[in-house]
Amino acid sequence: MHWNSKRGRRRAFTLVELLVVIAIVTILASLILPALHGAKTRAQTTQCVNNLRQLTLACLVYAADAEDALPYNMGEAEIRRMVAQGEYLNWSSAIMNWELDPDNTNTALLARGGIGPELSGVPQVYRCPDDRAVSDVQANAGWRFRVRSYSMNAMTGNAGEYTRTGENINNPDYAQFFRLSAIPSTARIFLFVEEHPDSINDGYFLNRAGSYEWIDLPASYHGGRANFGCADGHVESYKWRHGSTKPAPRPDQAQLPFAVPPDERHDFRWLMYRTSVAEGY
Repeated sequence: MHWNSKRGRRRAFTLVELLVVIAIVTILASLILPALHGAKTRAQTTQCVNNLRQLTLACLVYAADAEDALPYNMGEAEIRRMVAQGEYLNWSSAIMNWELDPDNTNTALLARGGIGPELSGVPQVYRCPDDRAVSDVQANAGWRFRVRSYSMNAMTGNAGEYTRTGENINNPDYAQFFRLSAIPSTARIFLFVEEHPDSINDGYFLNRAGSYEWIDLPASYHGGRANFGCADGHVESYKWRHGSTKPAPRPDQAQLPFAVPPDERHDFRWLMYRTSVAEGY
């Protein structure tokens, strides 16, 4: 505003001046908002890495307390039978799905049994902050997220009925690592992975070596990346190369299981190399 001494009254902004101010504010917003979004994304990625580090260290502490044995890592049916009997042996007993089942929000099932005691009952470490995938029915019920984003490598730990013969019946030609010391390269083999919300269900992350078929799919929340907690305690991030590995993190987007396209097999090979080793290695 300007004071006009001749007329003795204030003059309003002209339209041109107002448009200039709006343009300046718009430019500043376009510069600042992406930076704020980038900072938020980096913070969430860092939190996810910290979560996986804590899960992995909890698993290693569990093994140290259990004479080198890794925790139970069973399939959905066996987990449900155990919980019905009041037994919480699995590394995590919460089963995820797209319905209104209480497991999806029950943090007590995360903290009870398995590696929960090693985490002092803190449920937040089981969920990546970028994972806000819920179904329409869950959103309509007021849910903002489910409680678990991570799963355990199916070839690590005691897989219960899947390993009654001492090997994993889903991958009989590859080693099942019941004990931490049995892993030949702890920096190579992963214990935990972010899993796509379509396949996360039981927390038992399974794919069959040599099949070139995704049964369970890793997540790709962080700009097309997934984080892994490895058996030596370190966490690493891997950026997927192929679009087929990165369906949107929404219900029924992955359409699992599905065959890996012949020209998009690099991601599958990368992951399977870090899943196990051939029997008799």
